[in-house]
Amino acid sequence: MKPVFSHPQLVVVEQMRGLLEHHGIDAALRNQYAAGASGELAPIDTWPELWLRREADRERALDLIEQQQQPVMDADWQCPACGAHSPATFDWCWQCGRAPAPG
Repeated sequence: MKPVFSHPQLVVVEQMRGLLEHHGIDAALRNQYAAGASGELAPIDTWPELWLRREADRERALDLIEQQQQPVMDADWQCPACGAHSPATFDWCWQCGRAPAPG
């Protein structure tokens, strides 16, 4: 078996493990305590890693991880009530407080 994901921050690896487990993929966490060996080992060798328990899940796991790492690119929107333009990160119109039109 080979690792399917690695990152210097344990919390990111745990997030990916949760994602995989949510989709029914059993993953094991390794190297979670290896940070203390930095200096004796190359830093990248101490990064926490996710390993799959079933190799048959590898392709699906890689697809899920890739999707999770894609940036969300929503478009700015125009308020249906007042016509003000709001950035995609706004849930309500900055001017009148109305939600964007569905769809």
